[in-house]
Formats: sequence, structure tokens, C-alpha cells
Amino acid sequence: MSTTLTADELAHLDDAEVYQRLAAAKKAMARDLLCDPVTLARGLERVYRVRPHLRVIADALVGLERGEYDRLMVWTPSQVGKSSLAAEWFPFWWLCLHGEDRVAVTSYSDDLAMRRGKAIRRYITNYGDEYDLALLAGSAAAQDYDTTKGGGVRSVSIGSGLTGFDVNVLVVDDPHKDRADAESPRQREHVHDWYSSAALKRLQPDRNAVVAIQTRWHPDDFCGRRLEEEGRLEDGGRWKVVHLPAIANPSKFGPDPLGREDGDPLPHPKIRTKNRRALLAWWADVKATSSVRDWHSMAQGDPQPAEGALVSRDLLRLIRDGVTAVEPQKIAVSVDPSGGGRDTAGVIGGFLGSDNRVWITHDRSAAMSSAEWSTAACLLAHETNASIIYVEGNFGRDMCVLAIRTSWEALQREDVIPKNVLMPGIDMVFAKQGKLLRAEPVAQQMVQDHVRLRGMFTDLENEWATWQPTDPNSPGRIDASCILVYGLIPEANKGAIIRAPLPTAPQPGQIGRAGPASVTAAAYGRRIGK
Repeated sequence: MSTTLTADELAHLDDAEVYQRLAAAKKAMARDLLCDPVTLARGLERVYRVRPHLRVIADALVGLERGEYDRLMVWTPSQVGKSSLAAEWFPFWWLCLHGEDRVAVTSYSDDLAMRRGKAIRRYITNYGDEYDLALLAGSAAAQDYDTTKGGGVRSVSIGSGLTGFDVNVLVVDDPHKDRADAESPRQREHVHDWYSSAALKRLQPDRNAVVAIQTRWHPDDFCGRRLEEEGRLEDGGRWKVVHLPAIANPSKFGPDPLGREDGDPLPHPKIRTKNRRALLAWWADVKATSSVRDWHSMAQGDPQPAEGALVSRDLLRLIRDGVTAVEPQKIAVSVDPSGGGRDTAGVIGGFLGSDNRVWITHDRSAAMSSAEWSTAACLLAHETNASIIYVEGNFGRDMCVLAIRTSWEALQREDVIPKNVLMPGIDMVFAKQGKLLRAEPVAQQMVQDHVRLRGMFTDLENEWATWQPTDPNSPGRIDASCILVYGLIPEANKGAIIRAPLPTAPQPGQIGRAGPASVTAAAYGRRIGK
């Protein structure tokens, strides 16, 4: 029976037939909304804002329901709509399709889990009639209720409340409260033990699925441990991973689920998708107001270990100095071209000061072609009035020199750089071949207070604080900063290599005292106030 009515047909139908046709049309529309959770949400609530990343998440949830995989992880920054979709609309959508199934929604606290459960209950009450879904009479509890088809929902905190409750769909929403919770080995083990000993044992053999939605905190957090034990789907493991960083970085994380290029922003429910400038400004503000570690873990989904790197975060915080007056003696730009298994070119600016320290002032590193990084280096050299551009001489030196000269000439032809401005000299720096041998002396220079940062450099600091001596490749920012230090302090590239100790924060009373240079944390703390 056709559900489309023309004016003539409507005029010749009695009331019963009109009602029947309209009811059929309404039913058909309701079925169409069940194609995925985000379409259902938008169709039922006009205030729901659909964004491209939510469609990606919805598609992954559909794959879970179809049985293409039975484990799904979703990583995004906070406040972009992942939890309302995956922990509220998705369970309702699943129950519309499988009214006999039982859904468990868990989180770090009863309050958060109950809020998810109340939302699902509201959807069932308001919209369930269209899908023959209704609450069982007497199911009054907000955190535990049944449907007339035999299904139900239970919303509890991690570590409690699943005994006696069969589970077809397990939603783990924000298993860790905050960084302190995720940093605690005891708390992490509590979450891991609950998942292994309680949650998994409630899953049913006829149909079961697990969705984990979280902001990443720690390499061994809930998602980190699951991947360590069971692996990614594409690697022959079990878990489908939807990783949506705030700023796309396919060169590091692999193909972006949204097809974004390096540097492209993640959409936000409260910002129009086409307003790229506003999105970039929002994420730039998030980055500026976050610690280096929080930005990379929470916004980028890339948690890093706190220990084991050549340089500690305490040291990097200590050598930030944006106030000390110092006269530049030699201004330079250093370049580490992209390559070596990565696409990020390092472009760092700085100077040798009258205090005989190297001051790092600019970081223009990014994923760039040879034409782009050479242009970036020339523009930075012109901006800072640099007298020299340092380039690694070990590999591709002729190509680097040619690329820089070509870019400088092009910028002068385009009147970006005045034609009467002389191009800086180009000098080759022959650093030690091994990555560790190259980076370790510069780490030692930092500890000895021979290198300072003219402010906060989020990405540069994160690379120094997370790169492990066992890593086969070092990131572009580390290599470029090493080239800068070697160019301005040639002695750093000579002599014995001594492992730089990881200092602690200076003790009260140490700042401002004078004292001789030393590799110890205490001496560093005394000198930082000079």
C-alpha cells in the first residue's frame, strides 16, 4: 500500500482510511530513522546537532550491531558529543532493534552512569511507542529498569552492580575520573580487574558487544590495556578503534577517520563545521590552556609515559624563561628536513645570548614538503633577522641548500622579502650519527642550564619529554633543536657522553641564589633565577 497521499486521494478517503495511511507513513519514517544512532537522534530531537565526526562514530556503532566486530573504542577530546551519542542514543537505538536485549552502562561514578540511564529511559518513554518499545510496569528505578520485550538497562559505576544482570551490550563511558585516577596503579588495576572478573563474565553468548568511550589519560588506561592484551582489528586483534584527535596528524596516527590532512581541526557541536577559522581558534585555545602532557593525551588521544625519556617535564618547565633580559649575539634558524620514516620537518629558531646560553624562541615545525619547510625556514630567518641557517650535513645537504636558496629567491620575487635583504648564510652541522648520541649531549646542556626556552613550546616539549632512547627515530623538533644547539655551541657536539639525570623541581629558597653550574637538579634550581 502506498503511503503517499495526493489531495484528490485524500478527498475520497474516509477518516479511517486517512488515519491508516498516515499511521503507515509515520511508521515508515520511524523505520528510516533506525539506519544509525545519529540519524535517530537528529530525527527525534531537533536540537541535536549532527557533525561529521558523530557520523563516523555512528557508522562504527552500526558495524558493531551488524556483527562486523564485537569490540569498539572511541577516542576523542572531551565535550564533542561522543558520550551522548554512544552512551545514550546508541543504547536506545539498540533496544529499538533488539528489544529483548539487556544493556549495561558503566562509568567511573554512579552519578554519571545514572545520568546516562535516565536519558535512555526518557527516550524510551517519549519515543518508544514508534518502535514497540515500552517500560515494564513497575520499573521505576532510574538506574535499573526493564522493557516489555524482556530487555532492560542497568546504569552503575565501575566495580559494582552487575551481579545477576545478563548483558548483551556493555557501554564503558569514561572509566577514569581524571589524571590522578588514571595515574594511580591501584586504581587502574581496580578498573582492569573489574572488567576481567565481573563485566566480561556477564556477557551473553547469543549476542554481545562492548563499547569503550574515553578521553585518553595514560598508556595503561582502560583502552591502553585492552589494546595491549587483545590488539587492534586491523592488526589481527579484536578492537575496532575510532581515533579522532583534536588536530589531525595522519603522519603519526595513520589515516584519519574523517579523511583530514595534517593540521585539520576536529568539528565541534557548537561550532559550524565550515567555520575552519573558529575551529582552529578553539583548539588552539584548548592547547594554550593545557599542559603539554594533557594536550597530547586528552586532546590528541596520545598518552605518553611520565618516565624514561632523556629529559623530564620538570626540567622543561624549569628552563622556560620569558622574562630574563638577554642580548642576542648570534641569531639562527635550524632545519631538519622531513624523512627518516616521518613527514614532520623540524624548523626551530633561536639565538646564542650574551649569557652564553642557547635560547629557543620559535618552533615552526610541521608536516611539510621540501618547498614548504625551506619557505618556512626562510620566513623565520627574515622575521628574526637570523644571520645563519643551520642544516644537518649528514644527509642530503646539497638538496637542502638548493631548496633554501630557491625559496629565498622566490620570496624576494614575490616581494615577501625585500630584494635588498641578504640571504643568511647556510652552514652544515655534522651531528653524531646515532639518534641517542645526537640527543643526549643536548639534554645534558639543558640540565647544565646552557639551553632555555623563551616561553612554552607544547609540541617541542612533548617530544623531548616522551622520546625514548630505544626509539629508532627521533622526531623532527628534537633533531632541529639539536642542530641549533650544535651550531651555536659546537662544544656540545664533542667530548664524552654522560647520561643527564632527571631533576626534581627546585626546593623552596633555591630560586634566586647564585651558584656554579652543575648537572644536579639543586644547582639548576639555584641558577634559574640569575
